[in-house]
Amino acid sequence: MTGRAAEFHRLHESGCFVMPNPWDVGSARILVGLGFPAVASTSAGLAWSLGRRDNEISLDAVLAHLRTMAAGVDVPINADFEDAFAVEPEGVAANVAAAAATGIAGLSLEDSSGNPAEPLYEMGLAVERIKAARRAIDQSGTGVVLTGRSEGFIAGRPDLPKTIERLVAYADAGADCLFAPGVRPLADVTAIVRAVAPKPVNVLIGGDYLTLAQVRDAGVRRISVGGALARAAITGLLAAATEIAEHGTFTALGRTISVPETNRLFSQTARHGRG
Repeated sequence: MTGRAAEFHRLHESGCFVMPNPWDVGSARILVGLGFPAVASTSAGLAWSLGRRDNEISLDAVLAHLRTMAAGVDVPINADFEDAFAVEPEGVAANVAAAAATGIAGLSLEDSSGNPAEPLYEMGLAVERIKAARRAIDQSGTGVVLTGRSEGFIAGRPDLPKTIERLVAYADAGADCLFAPGVRPLADVTAIVRAVAPKPVNVLIGGDYLTLAQVRDAGVRRISVGGALARAAITGLLAAATEIAEHGTFTALGRTISVPETNRLFSQTARHGRG
């Protein structure tokens, strides 16, 4: 097991930690400098930074991104690995093995099929995909934390009992952590935590509908923000650029931090990756 994977496992043992989602090495170093103990990639943030829509990035591009991120900071990194860029378990295993070799400490695997008519993989196939990822990680010896994701709430199938059924099956199939993005009511979050206990649960918070204290008290172990920080950055860019384009004024730029302050952010967090 790598050092960062061991640290990531330790973080999942007790308490509740926030794992924000940078979209490049610069944003990752800023977050590490603020004291976050781990970070996660974001498929949406990466795609937007390359001028693409989410889910339009290739496997090779994602693997290169993960290698760059892992080399750029020394905290554990969880990979948003979408659906592992494969349908069948054999392909999942091969691609998960490639991801585990990039230096990441964790990896999330979705059950979203991309098919509007059947947006989730059939249950049996979804479970076999988790098992394949588990085998690939175990064979790699890296100790990467495997997160099983059920996408129903963001893929047009917002059914809590069925989502819980899938998460329990993924836990039994070898997932170390469970995650259902799009679940917002605290009662639903609590139900998921209880259903998969003692395995840890990740909750996505992309707005002001939940707080760290609320989900911590519900027993959630890990919080991520997905593409929300990238959206926040784009929101700021749009506001400043729109002011210039429409009014010819630059007041938004006057509210930004200075060049020396910005340089200090990176000089404080210019760390190199380690195993």
